[in-house]
Amino acid sequence: MVVCFISFLWYVVWICFFVLLFNRIIVLVFSMSSADIAVQVFRQLASEDFRVLNIIEVAMNTREFVPREQIQKYAKLSLDKIEFILNKLNKLGLTYYNKGAYVGYALNYTGYDCLAINALVRAGVISSFGQTIGVGKEADVYTALTSTEKTVAVKFHRLGRISFRQTRRKRGYLKENSAWLFQSHLAAKKEFQALHLACKNGVSVPAPIFHNRHTITMSIIEGGELSKWRKITHPNCVLKEILRNIKKTYLKANIVHGDLSEYNIILKPDMHILIIDWPQYVSTDHPNTIELLHRDIQNVLTFFNRRFDVKLDFQIARDYVIGKIRKVDV
Repeated sequence: MVVCFISFLWYVVWICFFVLLFNRIIVLVFSMSSADIAVQVFRQLASEDFRVLNIIEVAMNTREFVPREQIQKYAKLSLDKIEFILNKLNKLGLTYYNKGAYVGYALNYTGYDCLAINALVRAGVISSFGQTIGVGKEADVYTALTSTEKTVAVKFHRLGRISFRQTRRKRGYLKENSAWLFQSHLAAKKEFQALHLACKNGVSVPAPIFHNRHTITMSIIEGGELSKWRKITHPNCVLKEILRNIKKTYLKANIVHGDLSEYNIILKPDMHILIIDWPQYVSTDHPNTIELLHRDIQNVLTFFNRRFDVKLDFQIARDYVIGKIRKVDV
């Protein structure tokens, strides 16, 4: 009787162990981003796999799901070979398919990530990926190494984590019929343009290096979001530097960030700043430029007043940014 009871206890212990292990695995799997998965499966893909992924990507410009027969036609491979590749891509989690009037395939973000990673590697931009340095509602950012062992940052845009209506309200260039992958491509392209304009005009931003699909490769981002700093030795100096950069952005680069806040200002270890997250920028000839500029300035002033008790009149800050006055004392 005692032996049976002990055996039963061991049985319960083992069941509990496997349940906990299974739950842990599920948590790990679902906590991985599509780029994490893409980096892992990338080396398992052959040139024919990438060819099929690329055909699906191009054909998705005109249809939601791409028929198997259309994929075979452009890949110039046998139907058996196409079915083998499509099954492989589906098992690796790079595509999903629909069985309706026809069998059709579409890319998901992991498949799109693989295409972008392949382009970065083939172009000699990166040789390996490092760790995640930022995960947000609309993007994931990773460190990577170039062929010369230089550390850079790779940003994967991921529109679709928030509602379309909210995304479109922030970014007027999105079209309601566009797929999320294409919209993410547009966001990356627009941010790369903004970084180029800002960087060449002396604004403190990550230096743009390369753009492909929904990814941007740029100089490494060191430091932390301003929102995470509870104490700064000279907050007035940091505020002045931010205002100088807003001024350069407006008067020299002729653009406005459009969504500036403590969450996209990075304070580096040397106490200088970087301004990040530019896909919603507007040019100075945009009808809402002044409204967006005022909001950017007010967001910064409100934060410094609330967090560090640094006060500056909005009108003075605004006049400084638009060039009406040459100096601002904080």
